[in-house]
Order: sequence, then structure tokens, then C-alpha cells
Amino acid sequence: MNRLEGKTALVTGASRGIGRAIALRLAREGALTVVHYGKRREEAERVVEQIGREGGRALAVGADLATVGGIRGMFEQLDRDLGADTGSVRFDILVNNAGMGLIQAMQETTEASFDQVMSLNARSPFFVAQHAVPRLNDGGRVINLSSFVTKAASPSVFAYSMSKGAVDTFTLALAKELAPRGITVNAIQPGVIDTEMNAVMLQDTGGRAYAAGLSAFGRWGEPEDVADIAAFLASSDSRWVTGQLLDASGGSAL
Repeated sequence: MNRLEGKTALVTGASRGIGRAIALRLAREGALTVVHYGKRREEAERVVEQIGREGGRALAVGADLATVGGIRGMFEQLDRDLGADTGSVRFDILVNNAGMGLIQAMQETTEASFDQVMSLNARSPFFVAQHAVPRLNDGGRVINLSSFVTKAASPSVFAYSMSKGAVDTFTLALAKELAPRGITVNAIQPGVIDTEMNAVMLQDTGGRAYAAGLSAFGRWGEPEDVADIAAFLASSDSRWVTGQLLDASGGSAL
């Protein structure tokens, strides 16, 4: 299928995990895909190369999204690269995926670790969107990555849960803000996904059993399970869906 032919997408944190899977999926739908990375340039370039081998188009953009200056720099680079490639700095799809995990109980959480997870998971999506909105075409899409821990109590990830709760609230407000332009804004709430964040858990027999037992389907999720939902939200098929928090946890904690 080529539901995104002629569209341009920016996926933050796309060098690995869920972001990588989303970038590949959107490119397979026909989108020119911008693969953002923080420090993993080689991995991002491999994603771009894979998209090229599959007949798609992509480019990589590096930036530290922990600061507004880094975010501004990313869009300045994006303006140059997109302008050279397409003749326009405008694009159609923003996927706010970049973030970090923090598996710490309340008493273990330090001021520094709390600030770090809130900065990257809550502050960064806000300012990325702030810079992206003037560049988004009418009828575009914003997809934020949240987590099912915002509705299932998880004391082992206290600060992380708070940061993703902020993403949910941000999604609702931005959906209302951008609706007059026909731009939809939705969040995906994954459960336990086989990514670097959950690597330690899934390497342990007991951890694997726990992760599989959370889902009604008796397994943990794969990045592609989330990427397919993102492809729907990025397409015209989701035109009547906005301000929604889509559970992608395989029926965890039902």
C-alpha cells in the first residue's frame, strides 16, 4: 500500500526500537521519512539505508532534544535538507517518539533523574511540536508516544509514568488547538514492548513470564505492533480520529 505517497514524515528517536519500526513502516507506505537520532548516527544511517534498499526515501537528522536550542537546531537542519530535497520546508506527519525509560521507585528517584525523564519525555515533545506546527501542512498528523502506565498503577516507574501522563494531557490540548486546520493529534499507549528499555526484564525468565502475563494475548509486544497503529494514524483512514489515547498494550491490565 502507498497511503502516504507524497507525504513527508518526521520521526524523532528513530534510530532504534519503536521509532525505528515506525520510520520503516511510514516509508513503506510511501512517505519521505526523516529519521531523527540523538547520539546513534550509525544506527540512524542504517535505517535510512534499509529504507532505500526497500525502494523508499529517507534522510537522517541528528539533534539533542533535551534543550530548546537542540530542537531549534534540528529544525534548522531539517529546513535545509527538506528544502534541498523537496523545495519546501513543510511536512505532513510528526511522530513524537524520542524519550527515555526510568525504572525507579519513588524513594530511588533523584532530583537529577526526575528532571532528566521529564525533560526528554514531557518537555521535549512540547517544544518539538511548537517548532513543527508552523511547518505542518493543513490536514497533517501529530502522533505522540505515551504508555499504558498512565492508566495502570506502576510504582516501579513513578517519574516515567508522570512524564507520560503529561504527554496524554498535551495530546488532548493540541488536538483541540489544531483541529481548525484539519490536523489530527493522537497518542499511542504501548505496553511492554521488546525494546532496549525492557531488555533487562526480557532477558530474565521471570521477567519474560511477567511481561507475557500482563497481556490478554499472553505475549509481550513487538515494535511493529505499535508501528502499524502509527501507520493508521498517519493515514487519511484516521481523519475522524483526534484527541484519542489509543491503548497498544495487548489488553494489559484488563
